[in-house]
Amino acid sequence: MKKMLMMTSAALLVFGLAGCASDYVISTKDGNMILTDGKPKLDKSTGLLSYTDEQGNERQINNDNVSQVMER
Repeated sequence: MKKMLMMTSAALLVFGLAGCASDYVISTKDGNMILTDGKPKLDKSTGLLSYTDEQGNERQINNDNVSQVMER
């Protein structure tokens, strides 16, 4: 019984972590590709797209400069 409970807990942990690990690529109009850690968020009041870069720094880019956001 303990073994089954441990296996179920481990499987849930793995699937839970996999769901949080989505990375995105932001393509800008000037041809740059920005790799993000997690999904970028758009602030509609300011027009800025907020994201966390691969080094863990919080960044923002004007949404007018973005041509596409895609999941990688």
